[in-house]
Amino acid sequence: MTACNRSRPYTRGIALPIVLLVSSMLLVTAAAWLEAALVGAKATGGLEDRVKAFHSADSALLRCTRIAFDSLPEPRDVTSVLGSEPEKWRLKASFEGPSANAITPFATWPHAARPPQCLIEAWPARSREGSAFLITARGFGGHAGSEAWLQQQLEITESGVVGHWRRVVAKPFQTSSP
Repeated sequence: MTACNRSRPYTRGIALPIVLLVSSMLLVTAAAWLEAALVGAKATGGLEDRVKAFHSADSALLRCTRIAFDSLPEPRDVTSVLGSEPEKWRLKASFEGPSANAITPFATWPHAARPPQCLIEAWPARSREGSAFLITARGFGGHAGSEAWLQQQLEITESGVVGHWRRVVAKPFQTSSP
């Protein structure tokens, strides 16, 4: 009986540190999973905003291309090279403020901070025979900071319309934050 009583005091209390160790390991693992899930959710939200902005700008580009095409007279033969690229799309005043030249082809856009805008600029040819346009579209996502910029160059000839599409990677101007 005395041998059993002697071995017991040494084994008492060993369960508590083991349980605490296992619990702390589970807590650290759960915290890491939670952090990974939060980072994934933020990345998904940012991607969703960029996709919304892209589709908004793409729809505005299509609508404004149709507006530019419908406003043309008879197509002419374009054999000359286009002149220098129009520069109004690079100016903040063309899209914002009282003197803005950009149009809003849609009154609202679902789940966007603002409706999309587009700017139609005549692209002069070196001779008077040619007709061309540079159309710049600006779309917004769910937050005002998420924007997408798309452009299309239209050349109108007797044989048809030739369009060259490009995506503007960065905003051409910086907006001042209040």
